[in-house]
Amino acid sequence: MEPLQQAALSTATATLSPLDLFLMADWIVKSVMLTLLGMSIYTWSVVIQKVRLMRRVESDSAAFTEAFWNTPSLDILYQQLNNKPKEPQGAVFCSAMKEWALGKHTNHNTWMERVERVMRVTISRELDTMQKSLSFLAITGSSAPFIGLFGTVWGIMNSFIAISGSKNASIAVVGPGLAEALLATAIGLVAAIPAGIAYNRLTSRLEQYSAKLESFSDEVMTALLRQPGA
Repeated sequence: MEPLQQAALSTATATLSPLDLFLMADWIVKSVMLTLLGMSIYTWSVVIQKVRLMRRVESDSAAFTEAFWNTPSLDILYQQLNNKPKEPQGAVFCSAMKEWALGKHTNHNTWMERVERVMRVTISRELDTMQKSLSFLAITGSSAPFIGLFGTVWGIMNSFIAISGSKNASIAVVGPGLAEALLATAIGLVAAIPAGIAYNRLTSRLEQYSAKLESFSDEVMTALLRQPGA
């Protein structure tokens, strides 16, 4: 290859944008990139949704806790909620009050066990709802780098095939293939890193909130035991 042609190819390679690399890529590498981009977009949608959910739940829970301790009567608070709580603590309280009202004429020990069991079931159900889609973040965080690595290996393999076909190992020949291969790795990391960080952070906040719900259920039980006829 003439020096002028090599210089032209080198200049063209140097000015390739990520979009150009995507368009030049093999269909398998394109599929890998599109898959990773889709995972990244869905990851951010889950993160935004969960952050908003946690903020709303924590704010509503703080307001409900204040109302719970300031109410003159648990029955009045229960009637105000009308069995339509807006957040998990309210749901735990309503489930306990409902079971409390149904079991007043049964054995005391059995009655209290049923109230405790109902609150545990409600806590589990509420946490399951809040944890929905978090598993996708864990899957993305652990698998996206390897999916990107597959695209990288495939792109490098295409570069070696180009070398063997052209019998020229210059950077102008192998550069685009190597660049698209590395782009697949970069997209994989872009998808994986935020997903891993968000999963760990959100899981930690949910664990803290779970402990808060458990503590609140004990407080509800204590308050119920102080009720007349307990």
